[in-house]
Amino acid sequence: MTIPVIDLEDFPGQSQALVRACEEWGCFRIVNHKIPSLLLSEMKSVVRSLFNLPMEIKCRNTDVIASSGYWPPSKENPFYEAFGLFDVASPQAVETFCTQLGASPQQRETILSYSRAMNELGLEIGQKIAEGMGLDCELTKGWPCQFRINRYNFTPDTVGSPGVVMHTDSGFLTILQDDESVGGLEVMDKAGAFVVVEPKPGTLLVNLGDMATLWSNGRFYNVKHRVQCKEAITRFSIAMFVLGPKDSAVEAPPEFVDSEHPRLYSPITFEDFRDLRFSTGSRAGEALEHVRLQPAGP
Repeated sequence: MTIPVIDLEDFPGQSQALVRACEEWGCFRIVNHKIPSLLLSEMKSVVRSLFNLPMEIKCRNTDVIASSGYWPPSKENPFYEAFGLFDVASPQAVETFCTQLGASPQQRETILSYSRAMNELGLEIGQKIAEGMGLDCELTKGWPCQFRINRYNFTPDTVGSPGVVMHTDSGFLTILQDDESVGGLEVMDKAGAFVVVEPKPGTLLVNLGDMATLWSNGRFYNVKHRVQCKEAITRFSIAMFVLGPKDSAVEAPPEFVDSEHPRLYSPITFEDFRDLRFSTGSRAGEALEHVRLQPAGP
């Protein structure tokens, strides 16, 4: 079994394939996106430089919202560390992030260009999902986005260990630039089996999160995933999370609700849902059960 591949230059031809990927896998690779390969490579170089900074400088990357700043290695994820940048679409937020870490002018320009490109891509994917579902709306437009820039410090002793434990993403969708040469990412299919996601240079991976399941009235699969240490080498990845509306609750559109498909979840804002995940210790989609209106199926 392999992850579906969606060609962004083949629309509306790929609309139904996109919807099927959202329903059956909750993830898909995209090809023929508009982000230049040089920009992808330059951003990965900047990321490597940032992680080589002294710890006291890394810790200047502070939270804007909960868990949005620097994550040092922890007891739960001892081989993993990350930087966070909340509000990717805001040049001021990007500038603050760069200033905290003392980024050079060239690094700042790369981070800003990458942020703009990823934000535009998130809007494009959201629009294509809405069109594939037969909706005339600007899905994800104006929704806050967050970067999570990851490094996995794998050594010979860690081979076979988890880099990050199994979880779902809390937002609507995630666009991931995974490591072009180091594997380890695995997604869980609907049968409960983990499927290895092999690196494919030049492509990007999209995961759907809890907000996508809620918005689609249960049609979209919030894919569980994890990172395993496959070899003793440092692994990098860059994720952009499209979270949820800034000022309104997420709920299934009326088109997804009828007598055969009753509304499954109460409307909830992303901020309240994120707080619910934290307060209940939910990592793998369990928080959705706390806002469920209808009993879960067999």
